[in-house]
Parts: sequence; structure tokens; C-alpha cells
Amino acid sequence: MTDTLRQSRILNNPCFQELNTTKNGIFSTRNQDFQQAKQGKNDEFYTSLEDIELEMIHYTNYFKGKVIYCNCDDPQESNFFRYFYNNFEELGLKKLITACYRSQNADLFDNKISEKAVYLEYSGRQNVNKISKDELIHTKQFKGDGDFRSAESIELLQQADVVVTNPPFSLFKEYCAQLVKYKKKFVIIGNMNAVTYVSVFPLIQNNELWYGPSIRSGDREFRVPSNYPLAASGTRKDEHGNKYVRVKGVRWFTNIDFQSRHIDLPLEKSYSPSTNPKYANCDAIEVSKSKDIPYDFDGLMGVPISFLDQYNPDQFEILGSSRSLSRPMSEIAEKGTYSQGGPRFYLPNGDGTYRRMYERIIIKKKQ
Repeated sequence: MTDTLRQSRILNNPCFQELNTTKNGIFSTRNQDFQQAKQGKNDEFYTSLEDIELEMIHYTNYFKGKVIYCNCDDPQESNFFRYFYNNFEELGLKKLITACYRSQNADLFDNKISEKAVYLEYSGRQNVNKISKDELIHTKQFKGDGDFRSAESIELLQQADVVVTNPPFSLFKEYCAQLVKYKKKFVIIGNMNAVTYVSVFPLIQNNELWYGPSIRSGDREFRVPSNYPLAASGTRKDEHGNKYVRVKGVRWFTNIDFQSRHIDLPLEKSYSPSTNPKYANCDAIEVSKSKDIPYDFDGLMGVPISFLDQYNPDQFEILGSSRSLSRPMSEIAEKGTYSQGGPRFYLPNGDGTYRRMYERIIIKKKQ
């Protein structure tokens, strides 16, 4: 297949021309898809153009003059490619590179049956105005399968200033570690609970990674491959037979700063020992909702992971989590008085037993 034919098939594919998610149909929420995808290595969730646009608008000034790399992104299916290709000149980009895993033939992208892969490069119109924009997309073939860990993919990564993509759920930790290793700026999407990973939380704590601003609650819809089973609720097919699932707990992860990140969280509640009890295995108090952080308490506070949606590093300091700061309950209470499990905080029930809490982040107000 020639490059011209391959480009034509990509650009004329209905997915490229109209991948924006429609809101028709009946949905119900499905909150296990990320975990199921991770466990089943079924990592192909295609982000909607609407969600990409809502997040990227916060970084438009940063993108100017930058090389954008969308790896893990099948250009035939990817709205990341579509967004940056269509807005290349407006954003003032220097270059766009898109690559994905085991996709040599545009017709075979969705099946992943090729042992090799291709990547696309686009550098804009520059001074060749007589040539159409589409003809300036250069398709090149990897020697291997395009895995993001391969030497060929890393060579492309090293050319990039910013990585924007939806990485494989099952490899999120490894993918994130690679971006940090090569000191890349990035905006990637994943499950909000990824912050609890041992390798990811230190980045949050050290102010090297944070949630993006556009998704704060609710669920998001993702298109999935044609072979994805729609056996659960929260799924649908559109009029073209494309499959979709809705997923809760989705967040953008980035290390590019944005203005709203430095707005103080209003503190209106006062400290109360009854509503803010002290943990049995950590010298900190429980604050079950971020909006209830007391304005008159200066000690350590345990807050839910969702606190990161409103985290202002100028207002609070993150000191650790229940995984790193909880004492073993076996040192504190008799066996049988508490539910066993991994490191967590516990609250006394008042009858000699203890209640195991969800994952908590320990914070302290900055003076």
C-alpha cells in the first residue's frame, strides 16, 4: 500500500471524520471498565474529541512551537491525532508525530494482526502552499511492532516536547515512569486511582504530577474496538455499529501548570472532634469530604483521593498517604477487632472495634 493510499484511507475513514461522541441512546454508569481493561489487557479505549478539546484548551499557549507526540494512538481511530492535525496552525505547533502498536496497514489497525507498525509525521504547510495539507502527512514504517518501550519509539519520544495520549491502562505505571525518565511534559488520561500506585504517588507528593482541570466528577464515554464485548450496562452501539462504554473515575494527568490550579479551596467548616475523629493508627484527623476541611485546624488531616481535584500546592502540603503513614493495626489492637488488609487508616467505633477507611491522603495547611 502506498503512503498516499494509506493517508487517504486514514483521512477518509468515518472514524477520523466524525469520531466526536454523540450523546444519544440510553446509558447507565459502568465503573469497572478501567479495571477490567487492565486485567484483561484490553486497552483500546478511544477518547472522545469533546473530552480532548475541553482539556487541551488549558494548554494552548504552552503548545506553541512544540513537537507533539501522540504514541499509543492509532491515527485511524485517534481523536488526539484529529485534534492536533486540525488545529496545527492555530496552536502554532512545530511538528505532530502519531504512532501506535502493531499497525502496518491502515486497514488492519483495529485488528492488531501486523507484526510491524507505522507512524505519521506532520510539520504543517510551511512554504508549500500549492500542496494540500493531507499530502504533507508522511507515513513511515517501524522495523518492529511500535511498542512504546522499543528503541524506535523512544527515539521518537526523545524528539517530542509534549506527549498527549490515552496510554494502555494495564501499562499506566510503566508508561508514566518512561515519561518521567525522559523528562517529558505530558497530558495523559487514566483512572484517578492511579495516584495510589507506589510509583505514581511520590510524583503527586513532590508536585511533579497532578490532575488536569477538565474532569472533576461523573463518567466519560469511550469508543472501543469492534471486538470489545458489550455485556454490561453503560454500553451502546451507534447507528454505524461503533461500540461505546461509559467509565467512572476518569482523570487527566499532567505536569503542565494551569491557572485554576492555584485557586484556594474555600474553608468554611470549623474543627470538631466528633466529625473529625483521630485515626487509631496515625496522628491525623479524618476529613471525609474536601469541602469540610476545617479552617481552624493546623495539624495533619486525612482526605479522600478526590481532594486532588481541588488541590492547590500554594495552600496545602501533601505529606503522604495511608499506605505510607499508617501503623500496622496488629501493633495497636487485638486481632478480630478490625478488618485486615493492606495499609489503611482505622477509626475507633467506640466499642473496642475499628472501622477500616478507604485510601486517604495526608495533607497539612501551609502557613
